[in-house]
Amino acid sequence: MQEAERKALSERSPGEAPRARVHVLSAFFVRDFRFLWAGAFVSNVGTWIHNTALFWVVKERTGSDAWVGLVNMAQFLPVFLLVLVAGSLADTLDRKRMILATQTAMMLGALALAVLSSLGQCTQPVIMVITALMGIAFVFNFPAWRAIITDLVPPDIILNAVALDAAQFNMARFLGPMLGALVLALWGATPAFFLNALSFMAVIAALLAIRTRTPPIRREGSSLFRHVGEVLAFAWKNSWARNLLAIMAVSSLFGLTYLVLLPGIAKDVLRGGSTAYGILLGATGLGAAVSAPLVTALNHRFREITIIRWVALAGSLALVAFALSRNLPLSASISFLLGASFLMLSSSINAVLQSGVERNMRGRIMSLYILVFQGLYPLGGLLMGFVSDRTSPNDALLLGGTVCLFMGLMLFLFPDILECSDLTGT
Repeated sequence: MQEAERKALSERSPGEAPRARVHVLSAFFVRDFRFLWAGAFVSNVGTWIHNTALFWVVKERTGSDAWVGLVNMAQFLPVFLLVLVAGSLADTLDRKRMILATQTAMMLGALALAVLSSLGQCTQPVIMVITALMGIAFVFNFPAWRAIITDLVPPDIILNAVALDAAQFNMARFLGPMLGALVLALWGATPAFFLNALSFMAVIAALLAIRTRTPPIRREGSSLFRHVGEVLAFAWKNSWARNLLAIMAVSSLFGLTYLVLLPGIAKDVLRGGSTAYGILLGATGLGAAVSAPLVTALNHRFREITIIRWVALAGSLALVAFALSRNLPLSASISFLLGASFLMLSSSINAVLQSGVERNMRGRIMSLYILVFQGLYPLGGLLMGFVSDRTSPNDALLLGGTVCLFMGLMLFLFPDILECSDLTGT
């Protein structure tokens, strides 16, 4: 990018029309996005250190993949129950203040778990309760977070900003598990929980520093239920939104849940320890981080629905291959491909959904996206955990991969699934 273009992007107000061609890092030249990205990256590294330690401790104590799935469900079940309400609030409250409040609540939850762990009181019920409370804070944070990205950047670089935001999360997923495995090996789980609590200070500082206004949107006399009902009716009426949400639902329920099985794959299939688990989880994060600029570059040449079709098929094939692998280097390589495919799929669907609605519905459309993406994830994780306990982690992965492969093939055999007349601009 030329210096003049950099200056134009950095000085442009969030809602101003674009003056320069979109590049793979364009969103970084918007000051507030850059600040929020950096703060979120530090915080997410802490979160992945925390989760790596948490899931490994549960696996070590219980020896059960189903228990890992239960803890994962405690973290994400509030998404399934409350996300539509959270999306309505993200469209009616100041998004910045909403995110500040929820980030602070999650920080206190991590600190409580760290303190109780240091006192030897970190029992399974304690883990479940604190994880569930942090999950409730997370569910009210997530729609507002997704929607605020579009407040920070101009419309022409929404996909770029969404992809880069996903990249920081997945770069953290690459670094966090490796650091988490190191912390576990050297000091145990308690320091991992303390590090997570400390990391929230970075994103809180970034939120206090950004200058973009995110004013509340007045809800014109409609009740909360009617406000939620509006987005449900919109998604049902518009086939492009309905079909994209269905693709994300299948991918989350049967595909993304491979993450829950990684401790079992590392321990029971590859005969490794926490280091092998960290390598597999880190490879997934690295693949997602590397693919973030790639999806922006591909968007210059291909429509989003074309990208969605191909990465859905590629991800399902990688999942089947992952189920058949018995070798750590090969499994790590496939995990890299899985991370890349899920990032490109979710970012493309996210961008199309947000671009297709007005600002006053972006929080709610993101709540639907999060419902099928993160809300179904714990249910799929629990299902795959039970299948794994009764058969093997590989059989559970093969089941999920087969379902996703069927969906991927349907997108090619019946292209009209995505070629909708009301899907504009993609």
